[in-house]
Amino acid sequence: MCLNKLSSSETSEVIQMALSDKVSFEAIKEMYNLNENQVKKLMKKNLRRGSYIAWRNRVSRKPHTYFLLKN
Repeated sequence: MCLNKLSSSETSEVIQMALSDKVSFEAIKEMYNLNENQVKKLMKKNLRRGSYIAWRNRVSRKPHTYFLLKN
């Protein structure tokens, strides 16, 4: 799925998933077919600058093994 084809509710869901410390970029890719760079672009476009920077710092420090999608 392309960033432009996401509905506003899908965009909100992706943002919530990305902000969660329990969801991986891989899980987002499986559900929405958006790769890590696309998620970062979506977040940068939709979050305030400070919120985006804080999110990027938090995500880049955590090992990906902590990001699990619970069913």
